[in-house]
Amino acid sequence: MPESDDALLITLDREARTPLAVQLADALRAAAAAGQLRAGDRLPSTRTLASHLKVSRTVTAAAYDQLLAEGWIVGKHGSGTYVTTAPPGSSPVPDRARTEPAEQDLVSLELGRPWVGGLDRAAWRRAWRSAADTDPLVRHHPAGLPEYREAVAEHLLRHRGLTIRGGLATEAVLATGGTSAAVAEMAVSAFRPGDTVAVEEPGYQRAVEALRAAGIQVLPAPLDRDGILVDQIPSGIRAVYCSPAHQYPLGSRLPAARRVALVERARREGWLIIEDDYDGELRYDVAPLPLLAALAPDVVVHLGTTSKILTPTLGAGWLVGPPQLAGTVLAYRERTGTGPAPAGQRVLVELARNGDLGRHLRRLRRELSERRVLVVETLRTAGIPVLGDDAGSHVVVLLPSLERERSVVRQATRLGVRLDGLERHHTGPSRWHGVAIGYTACSRDQLISVLPPLIDLLIT
Repeated sequence: MPESDDALLITLDREARTPLAVQLADALRAAAAAGQLRAGDRLPSTRTLASHLKVSRTVTAAAYDQLLAEGWIVGKHGSGTYVTTAPPGSSPVPDRARTEPAEQDLVSLELGRPWVGGLDRAAWRRAWRSAADTDPLVRHHPAGLPEYREAVAEHLLRHRGLTIRGGLATEAVLATGGTSAAVAEMAVSAFRPGDTVAVEEPGYQRAVEALRAAGIQVLPAPLDRDGILVDQIPSGIRAVYCSPAHQYPLGSRLPAARRVALVERARREGWLIIEDDYDGELRYDVAPLPLLAALAPDVVVHLGTTSKILTPTLGAGWLVGPPQLAGTVLAYRERTGTGPAPAGQRVLVELARNGDLGRHLRRLRRELSERRVLVVETLRTAGIPVLGDDAGSHVVVLLPSLERERSVVRQATRLGVRLDGLERHHTGPSRWHGVAIGYTACSRDQLISVLPPLIDLLIT
């Protein structure tokens, strides 16, 4: 949104017979007609614009008065002057924009979104203030702030049952910028171009793209309704990427027998298991199965993130892996001077220190459990079966074909609802067809209001 005259690129001709104020008004109309100015954009003040153009403020004020009279700009007391609409002659609004809700007006039922409405804003502000009270850093911490790594180790112990082995938490835990950032770092430091990594299909496509960007070959690892099919993981791989606690996006929990088989095969064939525990804290029926990292710390790289349980604002996650791999990632950071930003780490430390993180997780589990019951019971009452374990922040409704999936997503948009189709979670051709229904990004009232039309859409 333009907020300065520099963005307008206005030129006035002082030799022309046309008054400067008229030239300026014409130039502003032309900027709007060309799309340089849009409805809602804030214009510079008359004083600021006059100073930049080196004209009298009388000129800019007269131009604004003319445009105000025409009704396509408006002055808001104490705020400024804003464009209200494009003038006659500007490009017409495309038919799609007239028939479909604007992007910001859609109710989001996408998966993988956090419940930011449940954040205690007082605790949030307090954590940021406390983080700001700490002294500025004078040196880089490639592994992450020690206090952050200790907080993560305590979090993993209390909420995921993982006891950090092999020394102090500050030696065993690496801070990351999130799951995708961690995968990207491993791809360029611990793997070599041409190495092959198997990824669940469907699975987390940002991890796929992070691997491919580093020259890693990605192969699909097939799933059934219980999760990854261990005996169908391709041979000759360097690692397998999976989400055993709550498969992304189908929502299954990998059975204990398959976990054991997965670990045994990894040890036998010499490859790593990258365990994406993106929302492992969100379980509502029983305690989750132990992390693979607790079962086999010698072959498992555990990845976690704050983006699903809190907010992507922090840009903070963690990696716990075999010492050799963690050391390789750390050496890469030392060589390149890279590493996760410490600001989000400091905020998480303060949230944990004051007990606000634990309180938020309890509130989060309680709210999402109730929302899940609402969604599942409403769908099942309408005769629509759902896929997914009693955990996380979404359910999946399978559909008979890719064409049907695309149609449902498209029609939902016209109804004002943003749905997530399974197609985009595949590396290759779609093997699973359906939509994921997330219940965290919207309010509970919005969720209740959109379920009936969504059900009508799914059963037609």
